[in-house]
Amino acid sequence: MQEAPPLDFDAYVTAVSFDRAGRAVFALGDGTVRFEGGEAQTAHDGAVLAAVVHPSGEGLLSGGDDGRLVWSRTASVQEIANLPGKWIDTVAASPASGLIAFSAGREAHVRDTADAAFSRTFVHEKSVADLAFEPKGRRLAAATYGGVWLWYARIETQKPARLTWAGSHVAVAWSPDGKFLISAMQENQLHGWRVADEKNMRMGGYPAKPKSLAFLNKGSLLVTSGANGAVVWPFAGATGPMGKQAAEVGYDEAATVVRVAGAPSLNWIAAGLDDGRVWACDLAGQKITPLKAEKGAPVTALAMTPDARRVAWGCEDGAAGVAEVGP
Repeated sequence: MQEAPPLDFDAYVTAVSFDRAGRAVFALGDGTVRFEGGEAQTAHDGAVLAAVVHPSGEGLLSGGDDGRLVWSRTASVQEIANLPGKWIDTVAASPASGLIAFSAGREAHVRDTADAAFSRTFVHEKSVADLAFEPKGRRLAAATYGGVWLWYARIETQKPARLTWAGSHVAVAWSPDGKFLISAMQENQLHGWRVADEKNMRMGGYPAKPKSLAFLNKGSLLVTSGANGAVVWPFAGATGPMGKQAAEVGYDEAATVVRVAGAPSLNWIAAGLDDGRVWACDLAGQKITPLKAEKGAPVTALAMTPDARRVAWGCEDGAAGVAEVGP
């Protein structure tokens, strides 16, 4: 394992992602987007609230409390949308379809990177907490109070499918085959649905809120935050985790895992802790590899490259880093 010199952005790290070239890109609470090579762009007049890699794989899409959706690249900044007086606090992107989604309050908006005139707006009864495209990029899941709403992203007038479950749903993730949809709840639990028949899956037992989710190993495993270790659920087979037990990796009674990341096709996971530490693990061997051993402010952002060779993280106080790790 090789760790690059630590970074200090002196601002809350909202998100970190790896672009198509494998470079880390950080989105910060001071409105800037910082690239691993040292380039920086002022994307927002205020804080970045959410950010993901652009569908092209180049640069970062970010939403801010200035009501703007912005595409930042090393040499340019482009405004994609502007909703004056609103906060854009969730952003999703689909490389498969080229679509972008973002939310402000009860509205979810969709744009098409191939058609500047394309625009869709979907209205919900309550505020949207998170958005996620299905793997093919055709359907959009919106986590909200009382469940998850499913929209066909390109269709203007429609009645959404509603996957209901009482409570506040704050994060959502599709399995890579599109068969399962998992949401993190404001309560200390996950809830899942088998999309085809809306079969409910209760996934509880968490000591803390599991706000971070990632599928890995071609969708056969789901890793989440919300416990003293990284919680790993088995998803192989038609019934997903139903009737199966989760495993806990890297248990540490002195800390809680608050962020997780995984390699979509491999067994590698990374975890960020509330005491500032970061580690990675190959689940095949169960060996924990420390990436950031010193303690500090809680980890707020975490990412792993698809080949599991690099992990990037950022913390509440602006501390950040990138490490070489993996097979």
